[in-house]
Amino acid sequence: MNGTVTISLELFDKLRTESEKATKLKEQTIQASKELEVFLSFLVTRENISEYLEEFNRQSLTSQIVISNGRAKIKINEPKD
Repeated sequence: MNGTVTISLELFDKLRTESEKATKLKEQTIQASKELEVFLSFLVTRENISEYLEEFNRQSLTSQIVISNGRAKIKINEPKD
């Protein structure tokens, strides 16, 4: 799709600022996800939490927690159209 849009400099600056904030939030979310994976992996080695993970995975709309070789991974579900 090609085209042009005319907006004020004020709105353009706000759009740019919000884009930078969104990028930073995405990076922070990825980092938090990795830290949660480490914590969950730690728990898996100390407690049997499989029934809790099954319940979480059953109820979660946006993600699943998968344990593979004693390591937890958080997988984001594909959006349903």
